[in-house]
Amino acid sequence: MTKPFAPVFAPYQERPGTAFATHAARVALAGTALALAACSSTPLPPWPSTGSRPQPPAVAPAAAPAPAASTNTDSPRPAATSVTPVAPSNMLEALPYSAAIAELFPDPAERYSTPGLSDGRHSLTTNSELTELLRELSQASTSGGPRLGVLNSGSAQSGTPILALIATQSASISPLALEESGRPSVMIVAGQQGTDTAATEAALVLAKELGTGGLLAPLLDKINIILVPRANPDGFDQGRATTADGTDLSFDHLLLKTPEARFLAKLARDYRPAIVLDAGEFAAIEPTLQRFAAVRANDMGLQYGVTPNAHEFVTKAAREWLHEPVVQALSQARLRADWAFTATGSDAAAGFAMGGLAPTTLRNASSLKNMASMEALSRGSDLGRTHIQRRVHSQVKAMMAVLQNAAQRADNLRQVGTFVARDVASKACRSTLTVQAQPRQEQREVTLVDAQTAQLVQKPVAWTSGLNMVQPRQRHQACGYWLSPNAVQATERLSMLGVIVQRVGELSPMQVETYQAATPGASTPTANVTLARTAMEATPGSYYVSMNQPLAYLAAAALEPDTPYSYMSHGVLGGLGDVARVVTLPNIVFDED
Repeated sequence: MTKPFAPVFAPYQERPGTAFATHAARVALAGTALALAACSSTPLPPWPSTGSRPQPPAVAPAAAPAPAASTNTDSPRPAATSVTPVAPSNMLEALPYSAAIAELFPDPAERYSTPGLSDGRHSLTTNSELTELLRELSQASTSGGPRLGVLNSGSAQSGTPILALIATQSASISPLALEESGRPSVMIVAGQQGTDTAATEAALVLAKELGTGGLLAPLLDKINIILVPRANPDGFDQGRATTADGTDLSFDHLLLKTPEARFLAKLARDYRPAIVLDAGEFAAIEPTLQRFAAVRANDMGLQYGVTPNAHEFVTKAAREWLHEPVVQALSQARLRADWAFTATGSDAAAGFAMGGLAPTTLRNASSLKNMASMEALSRGSDLGRTHIQRRVHSQVKAMMAVLQNAAQRADNLRQVGTFVARDVASKACRSTLTVQAQPRQEQREVTLVDAQTAQLVQKPVAWTSGLNMVQPRQRHQACGYWLSPNAVQATERLSMLGVIVQRVGELSPMQVETYQAATPGASTPTANVTLARTAMEATPGSYYVSMNQPLAYLAAAALEPDTPYSYMSHGVLGGLGDVARVVTLPNIVFDED
């Protein structure tokens, strides 16, 4: 994606490698929006055809593979899978259900090798083993071949490092070097929940194939690859999904309450991937067994990013260039794919729900960063080592399909990224903002495995779709947002996300809309607000967040106060008086730092 403008105010400049410029001269803002407004006429090249759009993934018994996908001879494609033969492992734990059900999930012909997949192991790859493996891969990279480097600039709450492996043909792994290479980057984040063990093992399988002679090395001629094999090392150590303080990292990508989320945010801010894949796992047994007398049938659950205000081309790229190729790859591997979903409500009548629309998940926050994104969940966060080879196989197939298609679409990704960044920035002051929307309630048949008969059965259920938005609550798009001098914490979080925040240097007049609690004294003042237009003077030391920037909609998601996920709702902003919508183009002089 195109390089955004360097933040004028960025308290957290913990950037690896060569840093970008972080200071700007004292400048007047008037005219900036007008300069970028012309970008709205930037033409997008014709959208590359992917043929007829496939139907949503269907869970079906394993069948003959579908016809192979057409290939682009100009893009490298590695061999079938990255595997190392090992002897079949012995059963180390009792099956969590009948042997007849287990037979529906046979091990693949391929056998994958990582420290945690070795014979006789009771545990999967430990944090120390993961660190050692990545360092060995980095040290083994040689001049003249792909460069592999380990980025260690973040830690979990316990102090355990969170590591990222950067693979590139560039001479350096710095953000600037990858940017100047002209190749789009793909970021794969595994293990946001400590129980997402198969996703981590799959990421390590891929990591071993990125060096000289590796099966994935040819892809580095077209793309850069960023792997975060385990985003939540504390959760893994403690055997639980959450981080050490009990936060579900999967939903912390707007508020950035945890150091784990901040690491991922700054990694995306600095390296600006064109594609983000969130690799995790879902529970195979409960609460599905209790509510439906069945267990989950699909090997993989998939969902691309869909959230209010995401650019239509970003969503289209995620659907056609991520979701569809992965569905095809899984089908060819005789793996059952479906949408990503979980049981919702308190009983069977509530049915199942896909992931939500809120910009709090990695896939949705990434969409508002103009990155094509998808979640890929393998079956088994509650299975321990049961079916571990099949679960890793599912993840490897999904990850490889994403990487291969990204290499084929490298030029398209750059074109779409350039267009979207300019198009989003050009809409300041003159478009419509969706503050919040609801998912559509539907009915659908879901394929499950009957717990008694071990047969695949179709269950008609209530279905909450994460692909369709209804009841949108909208406002005219502001030119920007004013933040009071007290909003330091909010400006820090926004800067970590990559949003441009500027500090006001001189007293500056503004036309604004202030937020007023619809019911004064209400216990939740942000539940319902009204807007009041007025003139005000921005004082030196206050802040301005222009909507004339590529991440404008991410800023709006954080700053519009009346949503369950806003900075106001969670106390990052102290009160309604700390933020206002700027409704006409202001004349502002900014501080140098």
